[in-house]
Amino acid sequence: MSEDRSTLARTPLHALHLELGAKMVPFAGYHMPVQFAAGILAEHHHTRRAAGLFDVSHMGQAVIAGADRAAAVEALVPGDILALAPERMRYTQLTDARGGILDDLMIGNAGDHLFLVVNAACKAADIAHLKAGTAGRAEVTELTDRALLALQGPAAEAVLSRLAPEAADMVFMSFRPLSIIGIPCLVSRSGYTGEDGYEISVPAGRAEALARRLLAEPEVAPAGLGARDSLRLEAGLCLYGSDIDTGTTPVEAALTWSISRRRRTEGGFPGAAVVQRQLAEGPARLRVGLRPVDKAPARAHTPITDAEGRPIGEVTSGGFGPTVNGPVAMGYVEAAHAHTGTAVMLVVRGAPRPAHVVDLPFVPHRYRKG
Repeated sequence: MSEDRSTLARTPLHALHLELGAKMVPFAGYHMPVQFAAGILAEHHHTRRAAGLFDVSHMGQAVIAGADRAAAVEALVPGDILALAPERMRYTQLTDARGGILDDLMIGNAGDHLFLVVNAACKAADIAHLKAGTAGRAEVTELTDRALLALQGPAAEAVLSRLAPEAADMVFMSFRPLSIIGIPCLVSRSGYTGEDGYEISVPAGRAEALARRLLAEPEVAPAGLGARDSLRLEAGLCLYGSDIDTGTTPVEAALTWSISRRRRTEGGFPGAAVVQRQLAEGPARLRVGLRPVDKAPARAHTPITDAEGRPIGEVTSGGFGPTVNGPVAMGYVEAAHAHTGTAVMLVVRGAPRPAHVVDLPFVPHRYRKG
């Protein structure tokens, strides 16, 4: 929050946010809405019940072209990009030589090129890393003239299909160009809330018109970063810089589901030897869900101990879960303490408080998988 506001970038929806009464805060170099007039709790519940519209235009967007593009990108990530079918998306990570996560990202197969979405705080470094890693094999172009909207919630399909009927035919992690109120968009059926929904890449100059049209639908309300964070935490989804970073591997982060059998066997990505060893032997620590027994929330960096007070890990994300009406948290613990039901202590403001290791997510995912 110490960023100089005069140097902050603005998304194409900045004026609309102010018009809607948003509370704006510095985030990843941008002036972003943390909440609107209804407040974070109301925005959270509305997204779970109907549909929330989030401005995520601060995220980085890029395309990668060239005949060897899939193999070139696959050399930088543990995800199976060669097997990525047209009009499908895949979640993966950029890894370093130690298996640490430089960033997590979404990759879509647009037929004659790949479409990427990366995290806001990492996008400059990511683009440079991708350009260097694919040099001579593919061409990386950052898209600086596009916005990104996330329409999330159980009513998202009904809303978007009124404006673009083909949206109803899409399933989770599908990806295609759609015309929405005459605006050419790139749409994926994905999101960061655990709910059904879409992420819509739209030309920057048309973003406000599209946002206003979506907000005109009775099921849709604006939502900010506060609700986005509480929704993703309940869904057990990692936040880069908090739950994953260069000090964590995909195996430790419980992201092994994102690595196909072929990539686990063949390797061929940075840090593959470390990841393969952890897959074979088990990591020393694991990301787990945590449910405090009492009502005191455990925030990031809260120490985790065993029953005798021995340190065994740390909370990476935590707070109040509005849907579950209680505190929830994620963190890393020694593998011996990562089993569901294990009793642990969370040291909140110096006082040890009881908690249990639980399965993630805290709220079931409601993606449309078919």
